[in-house]
Amino acid sequence: MILHTLKDRFEAALAPYVEAGNLTADQVPELLEMVRQSGDARHGDYQANIAMPLGKRLGKSPRDIAAEIIEQLDVADLCDPPEIAGPGFINLRVRDDWIVERLTGAVGDERVGVPKIDKPRTYILDYSAPNVAKPMHVGHIRSTVIGDALYRILDFLGHKVISDNHIGDWGTQFGMIMYGYRNFLNQEAYDADPVGELSRLYRLVRQIVDYHAAVAKLPEFEEKLGMLQKIVAAEEETLASLEKPTKKDRKPLNQARKTLDQLMEDFDATQSKVKKVDGDAELKSLADAHKDVGRIVLEETAKLHAGDEANIALWKEIVPACEEDIEAIYNRLGVTFDHTLGESYYQPRLGPLVDRLIEEGVARETDGAIGVFIEGYDFPMLIRKQGGGFLYATTDLATLEYRMETFKPDAILYVVDHRQSIHFEMLFKAATNVGCEGVELQHIKFGTVMQETEVPDPKKPGKTKKKLTPFKTREGDTVGLMGLLNRAVDGALEIVIENEEKKPDAEKLSETERKEIAERIGIAAIKYADLCQNRESDYLFSYEKMLATQGNTAAYMQYAYARVRSIFRKGDIDTDALLAEAAAGNATIALDHPAERALALGVLRLGEAIEATQVDYRPNQLTSYLYDLAGNYSTFFENCPVLKAETEASKKSRLLLCDLTAAALKCGLNLLGIETVKRM
Repeated sequence: MILHTLKDRFEAALAPYVEAGNLTADQVPELLEMVRQSGDARHGDYQANIAMPLGKRLGKSPRDIAAEIIEQLDVADLCDPPEIAGPGFINLRVRDDWIVERLTGAVGDERVGVPKIDKPRTYILDYSAPNVAKPMHVGHIRSTVIGDALYRILDFLGHKVISDNHIGDWGTQFGMIMYGYRNFLNQEAYDADPVGELSRLYRLVRQIVDYHAAVAKLPEFEEKLGMLQKIVAAEEETLASLEKPTKKDRKPLNQARKTLDQLMEDFDATQSKVKKVDGDAELKSLADAHKDVGRIVLEETAKLHAGDEANIALWKEIVPACEEDIEAIYNRLGVTFDHTLGESYYQPRLGPLVDRLIEEGVARETDGAIGVFIEGYDFPMLIRKQGGGFLYATTDLATLEYRMETFKPDAILYVVDHRQSIHFEMLFKAATNVGCEGVELQHIKFGTVMQETEVPDPKKPGKTKKKLTPFKTREGDTVGLMGLLNRAVDGALEIVIENEEKKPDAEKLSETERKEIAERIGIAAIKYADLCQNRESDYLFSYEKMLATQGNTAAYMQYAYARVRSIFRKGDIDTDALLAEAAAGNATIALDHPAERALALGVLRLGEAIEATQVDYRPNQLTSYLYDLAGNYSTFFENCPVLKAETEASKKSRLLLCDLTAAALKCGLNLLGIETVKRM
């Protein structure tokens, strides 16, 4: 990898400064991060901005420092002579013969010349983790596809990677489902579609529980709203009395209004839950008849955890059908796991773990519960409830203990929604008590899938405003993942059919081929739309954008790959024969046009993109690379005729570049869990 090699060379060039005491060894990595790809090809392929901060530190001219570094920099085998530009930038242009040599070595290689790392680690990846007995929904897509991509990338680099799907098969949702099963079951619907009926029961019981909780909260909300409205009015009066109010004067009123707006939104959401039930005679009748549902749900959950025979039997009936439903989603997404160990697997460990932590003085009683008190937090991490039940934190600690004993990992990555940040901060600090010293523990957090909706405007009664909210159906339910995939594939099929109708009959795909291609395009669209985002950002969900054949989308990337492969089909090129000629030295790569060179360099940067993705576990580093590579190919295609090249040697050279580009695109997309198509 070029960038990796350059950083090694610059590290050697900085060694004299370390030896002279002008730099510490700890300061060198920060300087090496300033060696990066050039943003403008006119300034070379790579650029080092090391001289500016180093010159400031030493009280010397950055250009003089740049000259000193170049004297020590050994890159003659890799680059043309370095140049100093501006205040002290070091510009580097990779030698054409070096590019050709590396490309030649990558011809026919599925890894496109990307080596495995020298020092592999053992990683555990915890991702997806749906709750059993509830259909997977849009919220699971991010964890699932980000985790799967990281698994593929780390495995490709040569690490030992273990995926563990920590499914929720023991939580409060079972108390709700058991209550629903015993009170509201439609046996005929259950026989026909167990998961669908269980999901209905869960939603129904949850709605009744939420209704009673909302009814109980409304008086408190009304009291708080009244107080805040008085505070806002008082602040407005105070501000009006000032002749020339300053920004500081306005701050209390702005804060009070902001708090009031948020409380109004929460009040409206709570009131909506009440109105939805009150406005439905059947629902209201059920809610009135089941006023103790919240308490009984908790009791049913506790009985399950205590080993109650009837609840255990029902649990064993429910779980297999639900797991089969979840597996159908994974099969469609092309996602697999090495282990699927749910919360129930760790249940026997929980009691002994809590007892040990109490005995060791790590955990203690707090308001009748048991908690681990962690420095820097005003509240404990509870590991046993007042009634003796356990919590997510208890299970997570037991899971960590098991993983350390069983797999002895160097790193454990949790691909989980950003809203769990505090939980993981506390969990990681408590992890030293279960044998996690020296292990990298990372919360790979991600944002929310959003949609644009109309919501009440608290400042304009009776009016609405547009707001980004979590992606849900019109009924307010989280969108089911299978339905999401179906709609994306249906949209892709419409595009495929539209494109096919423009072709001569002889070139048209069969109906089966169309459906197969649409399936790949639709699933890829969902995955890529997620992976191309900065994972910590929320993103706006749009079928139209994700299925577009222009821009940074899966469809565009798949089209780029298909376009490359189509050259070989149209020219009736025997790829194996071409690669054999290259291996024998009878077909060589030449970089006679700037577009050829840019494409060649782009292919060689695949390894850099994969390495950058690993550094902070962000797949969008790889999607950005693929998008740039597709752009380089488009420029190459427009400027460098392939099948109609001026000479046979040029034709073979460009065909080899095309094959390498296709290999890089396919490799990168496969690492993201995205299948390519040869025709679109």
